[in-house]
Amino acid sequence: MKKILVINGPNMNLLGKREPEIYGGVGLDEIAQSLRQKASSMGLFPDFFQSNAEGELIDKIQAAETDYDGIVLNAGAYTHTSLAIRDAILAISKPVVEVHLSNPQAREGFRKHSFLAGAVKGVIAGFGPRSYELALYWFATN
Repeated sequence: MKKILVINGPNMNLLGKREPEIYGGVGLDEIAQSLRQKASSMGLFPDFFQSNAEGELIDKIQAAETDYDGIVLNAGAYTHTSLAIRDAILAISKPVVEVHLSNPQAREGFRKHSFLAGAVKGVIAGFGPRSYELALYWFATN
């Protein structure tokens, strides 16, 4: 069974309350619960981590090198600002799939650039919580 780390960045702890017209009304705990159920049928074991602190996200990415087979990463706003998270991704050998609930390309101009996109295996965006499921499916089939 593959171990996959699902990392969520800043403000993801506010899902369900924060701008539901953009991010939906489902909370992060509900997304995690649903993913646990779906992942087991795919032969995956997901662990979940959320932090609003950039350094904690970097520490978790680095630790994943020895503890996990891959990472699903929703870095939130750090997607558009963090070279440090990009460098952490490039420093490990495990595949990382970037996910977003909304479609950054359909939003404000500053959200259209991802510092992470060139460092990850792929990007899945715009499908709400299904973005995470699609990322898990990729890990299950690769």
